[in-house]
Amino acid sequence: MTRSLPTRLVRSLCTFGLIVSLGGCAFWNSSKVKPADLGPNVALLPVQKAWTAKIAPLGQLPLVPQVHGTTVVLASIDGSLQALDASSGASLWQAKVGQPLTAGVGGNERLQAVVTRANEVVLLEQGREVWRKRLPAASYTPPLVAGGRVFVLSADRALTAFDAENGRQLWVQQRTGESLVLRQAGVLTAVGDTLMAGLAGRLVGLNPDNGAVLWEAALASPRGTNDVERLVDLVGPLSREGGQLCARTFQASVACVDVGSARLQWAQPARGAQGVGGDAERIVGSEGNGTVIAWRRADGSRLWSTDRLQLRKLTAPLLLGRSVVVGDDEGLVHLLSKEDGSPLNRLTTDDSGIAAAPVVAADTLVVVTRNGGVYGFRPD
Repeated sequence: MTRSLPTRLVRSLCTFGLIVSLGGCAFWNSSKVKPADLGPNVALLPVQKAWTAKIAPLGQLPLVPQVHGTTVVLASIDGSLQALDASSGASLWQAKVGQPLTAGVGGNERLQAVVTRANEVVLLEQGREVWRKRLPAASYTPPLVAGGRVFVLSADRALTAFDAENGRQLWVQQRTGESLVLRQAGVLTAVGDTLMAGLAGRLVGLNPDNGAVLWEAALASPRGTNDVERLVDLVGPLSREGGQLCARTFQASVACVDVGSARLQWAQPARGAQGVGGDAERIVGSEGNGTVIAWRRADGSRLWSTDRLQLRKLTAPLLLGRSVVVGDDEGLVHLLSKEDGSPLNRLTTDDSGIAAAPVVAADTLVVVTRNGGVYGFRPD
């Protein structure tokens, strides 16, 4: 059934890339207001390009680069995977699963998992396929591989556990939810021996052995009168510091939860679609309009905000050293001071846009573009 949505919601959907098909998106993209000129780059924090590499194009795949020691594992929309040595950019291994992907890549030092467009979760060991299993619905969140299991969060709000050795299904935890979901990575991680998942607007702690719910904390509640306004999905990445997890709910809030007590510590209104980054002192996120905001991790009070990058579609931030690193849809990587948001440097890639939140491995800042360009940067 086709539903008619208000004009402002169509614009919002196109801006944030939701899992709906709207012919109006081409119009909004072609007529959008251009971001302000950034002016000359003043490199207060010297950084040099150390290496470049190439993988297959990512398109709109919701990539989450995996870092294990000095290795970065990446996936492309055509079903190919590649592991790179972050110290040199050299390829360590490559693999293909034979189907386009909707989610990737999740794993550990030995095992990697992706989800195909045919709704199959595929487990590989250093690029060699181990098994694949059918899912009841699509998934846009990279699987979690932990404790000898593979956990998959699917778009129907089901969380499924498989035995990593043979692919046997161990259990399923199903939640009902709103009819729309986001075509981007949600929240799925482990804290100690507790499995953590974002289910609608709630952060849920589960027993990984049987899927039993141990506790849950509401980060946001559905609001509004239509499906879009009621979306409260948690979006990744999140920020963990000890037993505290901080995450974003789509266009609603940024909030922090104490895992030990299952208590919501604070929540602040925030209208963004990308996850957050953080360190011991602060949480940083980019709003839908390109404003970058930092909150005090302890109590959620605002530390600073900057609108210098307004109207640029920004990635989730990475906090690295004294900088906040964020990519935009023109292929620029911005280094901002984590103390006040002032610019420290601006790095260039290609012009296809940064595809995922930057990561760090082997003392190297690694960023990936939509066209499959992989760039390694190091301090000068």
